[in-house]
Amino acid sequence: MSRKLFGTDGIRGVANEKLTPELAYALGRAAGMMLRRHKRPLRAVVGRDTRRSGPMLGAAVESGLCAVGVDVTELGVVPTPTVSYAARTLDYGLGVVISASHNPAPDNGIKLIGHDGCKLSDPLELEIEALIESPESIERPTGVKVGWIEADRAVVDAYVTALSAMVPEGLGGMCVAVDAAHGAAFELAPDVLVRLGAEVMLTGAEPDGVNINAEVGATHPDTIQRFTVETESDIGVAFDGDADRAVFSDERGRLINGDRTIGIWSGHWQRHGKLEPPVVVGTVMSNGGFERFLRSRGVQLERTPVGDKYVAQKIAETGARIGGEQSGHLIFPEHGPTGDGLVTMLELLRVLKREGRAAGTFVDDYEPWPQVLINLSVDRREGWDTGMRVRSALDRAEETLAGRGRLVVRPSGTQPMIRVMVEAETYDLRDEVAGALVAAMRDDLGGRVYSEVDLTHALGD
Repeated sequence: MSRKLFGTDGIRGVANEKLTPELAYALGRAAGMMLRRHKRPLRAVVGRDTRRSGPMLGAAVESGLCAVGVDVTELGVVPTPTVSYAARTLDYGLGVVISASHNPAPDNGIKLIGHDGCKLSDPLELEIEALIESPESIERPTGVKVGWIEADRAVVDAYVTALSAMVPEGLGGMCVAVDAAHGAAFELAPDVLVRLGAEVMLTGAEPDGVNINAEVGATHPDTIQRFTVETESDIGVAFDGDADRAVFSDERGRLINGDRTIGIWSGHWQRHGKLEPPVVVGTVMSNGGFERFLRSRGVQLERTPVGDKYVAQKIAETGARIGGEQSGHLIFPEHGPTGDGLVTMLELLRVLKREGRAAGTFVDDYEPWPQVLINLSVDRREGWDTGMRVRSALDRAEETLAGRGRLVVRPSGTQPMIRVMVEAETYDLRDEVAGALVAAMRDDLGGRVYSEVDLTHALGD
């Protein structure tokens, strides 16, 4: 059965248009009923980012949960990982995050997190969708059995304390530039850095409800790259809107994406005999040059489809200590089962502190292969690869790249787009293959190039 509402990262859409309060209320009721069916604690914890629509949608979800007898703890504005931390460390059956992550401010989303701190499984999401479609099957308790809502940020303090304990060496003497994307990390990121003794240069920390991710944050790394140089900081870090990812700038303004972060971190702990097993997890988007670099040091790269839930699954299967995406969405299973931008920041800063080296000294460890990501806006994602021209172009591309590159073409899980990633040994070969594919998709699908990003020294996923 295919999902109608849930994408790869919850339910997303323009708030009050596709993602309405009515849908949020129905989702809350259905999710609460799912808890009842599976005999899980009838308690939920809810957090949100800084979007103007967040309180509206949060109130609707919370009302739906209470309507089936689920008590709600409201955290207010917090990073997504804070909700995951609360769900897995306290007696909550469910975590709810109101956020559209890196999307623009008019969008919003609802992510559901299980009592283990992980995003809900596909079968549970399907069960919730079925309950939304049959509201008559959902219970309606009355009186004292109706759920209760209370605001309590005690768990937020516990989360920050846990983060601070990650770096026993402290960060004294380090100057860190922070771009909080006017999002969920605008208070907690500088707080934990100051606690650890770092000097903080802060930008993107004045949320007004409509400026989240607007030319700032992890999806606009040029801002932190420029800001790091301007403030003469030792390193810069940029979060996305809900702070489950982080990317970095070295002191010279060069981007350190997820691949490079994994390379720096794994290299340090391998040298200290603590990368066991010698495996890291990436995605189909992880750069071929990065994979070759790891292989030369005896470290195996395990690839997964794009999506942090797949990375988490592979980490569990392999026992890897780190995994993630070029976009900076990294998972350190020692600290939790999902991506956490603040954890990623502290893990990298700790390595730099222990090494006593500037971030820039790691950037030339390897040269990435030329890689491009083209997003094509299409009217329909279903059956995108069944047309004659597209099918033929895909076959030719695979043949041309055999042994000299890689091709990943997939529909977006959250937007009406087809994503085309081409990687090759040379720029000419990359561009030749990408151009032929895009032309075929224009013919068969009426596709329009929405964006084209050279990922060679940039972000993916």
